[in-house]
Amino acid sequence: MDTKILSDRSVLVLDGPDTIALLERLVTNNTHDWATGEARYGALLTPQGKVIADFIAHRTEAGALLDVATHAVGDLSKRLQMFRLRAKVEINVDGKQAVAIGDEGTADPRSPELPKRSFVEDGSAPAISDEDWDAIRIPAGVAEWGRDFQGGEVFPWEINMDRQGGVDLKKGCFVGQEVVSRMHRRGKLRKRTIIIQGENLQKGQSLEGETPVGEISSSTSGKALATVRVDRLAKAGDTLTVEGNPVSILGPDWLKEELAAVLAENETD
Repeated sequence: MDTKILSDRSVLVLDGPDTIALLERLVTNNTHDWATGEARYGALLTPQGKVIADFIAHRTEAGALLDVATHAVGDLSKRLQMFRLRAKVEINVDGKQAVAIGDEGTADPRSPELPKRSFVEDGSAPAISDEDWDAIRIPAGVAEWGRDFQGGEVFPWEINMDRQGGVDLKKGCFVGQEVVSRMHRRGKLRKRTIIIQGENLQKGQSLEGETPVGEISSSTSGKALATVRVDRLAKAGDTLTVEGNPVSILGPDWLKEELAAVLAENETD
């Protein structure tokens, strides 16, 4: 596809010899063995384990470029500044660069179904509409800040970050790690984001089984993302409706295995 700018994304520049050390002790993704030019998905969490801002971090020779939702970049920058202490890292929002998608650039680490991402001069390419971008990312099962969730609302697993390479559970430390690690060890991941298909799907509609299962967070052309209670979805099986109309589950591809595990656990309780 031709290069298109994502107008609701901004570029946060981290520049300095302590950039990687700073990120290593703060964010969810692994920063070791990170080649220049490689992109990694991650987030900064609250101490309670909820996502303040997720981002796609691109390694540079001098540090990293963080591809972040525009409405989250100010808060993320402020918090990284607060944690910086005496680390030799300069943190600034780049007002001249924009985030773009297309056939050129670096692979999006969240899904092979998404186009490549790059940084271009702001205004050097047309912007992609929200509707056209939703038509690309929703079938790929990728939730986004400002569309499907806001800062401090969700745990990483609720937007499938752990399944999209955004959380390294083997890291020595990151903000909120204790909560995230404990929930994964116990296997008590109550909510997930799934892809559904049906008629006239709209944000805010309830996904129903025998009881309410979840809620649609964004939609496009008969497909939608919905945040669901895993236990209720497992119980509902394939009998799901929205506004009385039947809907089907399109993914993610690992979902069936996870639901089967939930059902097996319930049978032994």
